[in-house]
Amino acid sequence: MGSLVKMMVAVIGVLNICRSISMVRSEANTNVTTIVLCNSGVYAKSDPFAASLAYVLAELEAVTPSRSGHDYYTISPYPNAFAYGHAACKPTLSTADCTTCLQAAEKAIFSSCNTRIGARSVLHVCTIRYEQYPFTE
Repeated sequence: MGSLVKMMVAVIGVLNICRSISMVRSEANTNVTTIVLCNSGVYAKSDPFAASLAYVLAELEAVTPSRSGHDYYTISPYPNAFAYGHAACKPTLSTADCTTCLQAAEKAIFSSCNTRIGARSVLHVCTIRYEQYPFTE
């Protein structure tokens, strides 16, 4: 009888541990691990590049998190002022955490590189970059 009680206590303990493990939550680490890099060239707010950049950044944030591997390159569709972009998150991140990280990366870019024709932000689990010229990483 004593061994049956011990076994039941052990099973209940294991079930409680399993239940608490499933309740563990994590958040995207949005700490900047390197300095945000800025291109030295600038654009005016009225420049057509501003619209191209807005398009590229919106597409990177919308598509990258749901893409297999969280890795995406894009180009703006406006031929008078192309903007090129790349974003990536660690493949193990959830879609929501990738989105959160990319938003933080974009915020870091604009706090350091506002109106620059190129910039890159590398956070702990994601990166985002845009330029006025084609590139690969």
